[in-house]
Amino acid sequence: MGDRAFYFAAIAALGWSGMSAAQAPKPGALETYKDWTIGCDNRARCEAVSLLPEDGAIPDNPVMVGVVRQAGPEGATEVWVSRDAKGGGEVAFHIDGQRIAVAPTRDGEATLRGPQAAALAIAMARGRVLEVRSGGRVLGKPSLAGAGAALRYMDARQGRAGTSTALVATGALGPLAVKPAPAAPVIRRAAIPAGPPPAPLWREELTALGKFTGCAEQMKDVEPPELHRLTRTETLILTPCGLGAYNATAVPVIASGVAGRRTFRYAAFDLQPGWGEDAKRPDLINASWTADKSRLESFGKGRGIGDCGESSAYVWDGARFRLVEATSMSECRGAWRWIRTWSAQVVD
Repeated sequence: MGDRAFYFAAIAALGWSGMSAAQAPKPGALETYKDWTIGCDNRARCEAVSLLPEDGAIPDNPVMVGVVRQAGPEGATEVWVSRDAKGGGEVAFHIDGQRIAVAPTRDGEATLRGPQAAALAIAMARGRVLEVRSGGRVLGKPSLAGAGAALRYMDARQGRAGTSTALVATGALGPLAVKPAPAAPVIRRAAIPAGPPPAPLWREELTALGKFTGCAEQMKDVEPPELHRLTRTETLILTPCGLGAYNATAVPVIASGVAGRRTFRYAAFDLQPGWGEDAKRPDLINASWTADKSRLESFGKGRGIGDCGESSAYVWDGARFRLVEATSMSECRGAWRWIRTWSAQVVD
């Protein structure tokens, strides 16, 4: 084989396998400091989230706060608060007895931006007791233990340490010393062609699918596999392969050929979902498919109340599924808002 032919053969192989180390996404890891967890995505956007105290009881209506900051010299700070509530109103943030900021709320959600948010984040890093109030009533007291360490980690990850833009690790250097935000990966979405829904699997095909995936036993006494048009000649099959109290596992398979004689292969991913890096097949949790967005999603809860787990979203590019968003929460301690660890820009 000549060099040119070898080159194109290698590119084609990489395009289908999706396993090139250079191309594989690498979602950010999370760090926990006492009662705060923080993580950053591939664009150095960082978010720190408060947790309930370890081994503490879950209150009837917990209040959660978080700090988000975009990367780059002009990266803005946001502070948000979340609780289960209806209607509007106003919340005030008191730290060590002093009111630092106020914000309007809607259905329990409020977000501060700009200088007021930065001042509140700095006060949270330095303070001991945070009270979220509405009028004269204390709605909650999210713990500040570890908040300073989490925001110091944020400063370091965004290259702000030693600059005037830092929240905790401030220094004499100006904003121009902060690196710009990394560019977002660009994923070109392949449109799903219009047409009738795929023909249901024949009994022989169901048997072959169960054998191919190793899910024959799990496919018994459950809803049949979901079939979704992917291309004019290919079908995405979400194969049932395990059912728990709040999580259902599905193996994504692509079928080719005519009804009754379809052949199967595992769907290719640029970062294969599954149980560990050496997973032999892709596994999705609570999978869902949105055809008009060519989007495949997985959402796995660590426990029933949904305060920990991981989610991933992929877009079909015509050959494989590309990771476009990932979130995670590693601590099962009352944080129902998970931290974004990967993002990409999708274009048509």
